[in-house]
Amino acid sequence: MIDLHNINLNRLTTFVAVVEAGSLTAAAQRLGLAKSMVSKHMQLLEQEIGVGLLIRSTRKLSLTEAGRSFYDASRQLLRAAEQAIEQARSGRLTPQGTLRVASPIDYGVMVLSPVLTQLRADYPALKIELVCSDHRIDLIAEGIDVTVRLGKLDDSGHMATRIDQLRRWLVASPAFIARHGMPRTPADLPALPHIALTVIAQPTQFTLHGADGSSTAVHMQNTVFSSNTAYATRAAALAGDGILRATEFSVKDDVAAGRLVRVLPEWSLAVSEIHAVYPATPHLPQKVRVLIDALKAASR
Repeated sequence: MIDLHNINLNRLTTFVAVVEAGSLTAAAQRLGLAKSMVSKHMQLLEQEIGVGLLIRSTRKLSLTEAGRSFYDASRQLLRAAEQAIEQARSGRLTPQGTLRVASPIDYGVMVLSPVLTQLRADYPALKIELVCSDHRIDLIAEGIDVTVRLGKLDDSGHMATRIDQLRRWLVASPAFIARHGMPRTPADLPALPHIALTVIAQPTQFTLHGADGSSTAVHMQNTVFSSNTAYATRAAALAGDGILRATEFSVKDDVAAGRLVRVLPEWSLAVSEIHAVYPATPHLPQKVRVLIDALKAASR
């Protein structure tokens, strides 16, 4: 069997055209090449594989025994290449394969999971793996296609697309308010029991902005519960342990249901951004594109 490894595909294409067209001249016309270029391709191909493929005469061109087997193998290889290209183009148009997504735990459970479930329904050929962690995940090392980042982005060299605004609220349980009273001004906050999410910068310090344009720095001095995961801090707030600075998306249903109440709602915390981050690539995979579009639509 003739080894087809490391053979130039252009030469294989030319060889198959020569055999099927019956002459170098006809093959040159079919391929849009000069006859001299076709002849050169054949000479180089025979040199590369070390055997003669064509028997040339003044009247016709025929194949050697090695040439016949090489022709059959060449057609199969070229067909396989065509199918691979078609499959790649199909994947570019129709999402398929495995989409690996990373996200902070609360965002992954509350926002991302429903979006991914709908994406699976829309694109049955797509498989999804969701990795939830409140620690920063390395996209390349973990083989992640897209990660959702809350707040300020690092200068990682990756691409990023804004998908929503990130708002935070101060919240507490009705039982906590009944015991400690509702704070009336930012000055009432520092001494109250506080719940801290330790994965954010300055978990005990923040700035409140008034409707009149004023700003007040707050330093919570009585942290009674802290955790590196937002789910645990939310559970502590629901249990009445203290005041929590939480993302709007993670507690808005609790507030609507009366399980939590907003503290100083007339004062606002700084608004930042939610981004989809993905490795830089000349051609954005369709599976990544449809996820970004779905996340943007879900935020409207």
